[in-house]
Amino acid sequence: MQSLGQQARAAATVVARAEASVKNLALLATAEILDASRSELEAANQKDLDNARANGLTEAMIDRLALTPDRIDTMIEGLRQVAALPDPVGSITNMKYVPSGIQIGQMRVPLGVIGIIYESRPNVTVEAASLCLKSGNATILRGGSEAIHSNRAIARCLQDGLRQAGLPLEAVQVVGTTDRAAVGELITMPEYVDVIVPRGGKGLIERISKEARVPVIKHLDGICHVFIDDHADLVKARNIAVNAKTHRYGTCNTMETLLVHQAVAAEILPVLAKDYAEKEVELRGCEQTCALIPEAKPATEEDWSTEYLAPVLAIRVVADMDEAITHINHYGSHHTDAIVTENYTRSRRFLREVDSSSVMVNASTRFADGFEYGLGAEIGISTDKIHARGPVGLEGLTSQKYVVLGDGQIRR
Repeated sequence: MQSLGQQARAAATVVARAEASVKNLALLATAEILDASRSELEAANQKDLDNARANGLTEAMIDRLALTPDRIDTMIEGLRQVAALPDPVGSITNMKYVPSGIQIGQMRVPLGVIGIIYESRPNVTVEAASLCLKSGNATILRGGSEAIHSNRAIARCLQDGLRQAGLPLEAVQVVGTTDRAAVGELITMPEYVDVIVPRGGKGLIERISKEARVPVIKHLDGICHVFIDDHADLVKARNIAVNAKTHRYGTCNTMETLLVHQAVAAEILPVLAKDYAEKEVELRGCEQTCALIPEAKPATEEDWSTEYLAPVLAIRVVADMDEAITHINHYGSHHTDAIVTENYTRSRRFLREVDSSSVMVNASTRFADGFEYGLGAEIGISTDKIHARGPVGLEGLTSQKYVVLGDGQIRR
């Protein structure tokens, strides 16, 4: 791991000064190489699938592990999309003159070496490597042991692409060992690694957050809320509340708790209950909710702080907006929260006072996504407050430094 770190640090210097055209050449070459290497990728993936079945992995895990032709297509298209994105590195913004006559601005620069730790899905290898490379960073990738053969095969394609562009092969390195101790080393090498991005289950992220000696870009939970205000358009409210919960159940931007103003609860909740029943969503509610929806189960204190990732929804009737905001800031995970209202003043207050990385007005929480935000792609969603917050795209994998332009000025 020390050797990987040293090589990555040296490669990061070269990648940081690479022109956008060179980085794009590496990405597009890799896309062509992946397309030409389908049989090798599928053979490597088959080894992982066979091992997964022999080790008793669940069908859900095996599905995440599979490199189907469609997923290979998606990886190839993803590389081409990242190549088409504007390069943030070197862009200068906020230039201004100050009274001394000097001109001051800020320039985007790469973070350096990014360590990415992830589970199961081998396509993450391409997603992570492409975003790190385009943003001028070197990366060390540590995938799950269950995908080791697939990740090695993908890494060979990535390094062939780097070779064609004349970039150092060490700009993208996949940890070759399945030993879990490698993760412990990776997250405690601040001399070689600048940032860690964990992508996986809560247990993995909690461990990394606790043990890392390197800054971590992360989110633990996606406990997302929709608050239906008494000034809401109830047609909009119904559509948003159904979509936010049922569009997909296993994503971090899925609504887990619905808050409803008491003035509209009797009108909207029975209608929503029928919608959720059609989708076979289990409802757990406060006392007022259970009175309006007899089939709802009484909610426990734990329900308000649970990320179900399943067709289960907690519902609470609140007295007013104050109670809704207090509930969200207390029980939420600072990920994504939405209000449905036609009241401009209340929407502005909600945007200001809800302490989450994405706050929405009259839109489904399912929009909290790098692609939907126009970032082109994302490496994850951050609920941290320092540096990147929300979906982390190319700009989130860079930092800023001040640049000063003068003409001989001296400070007096």
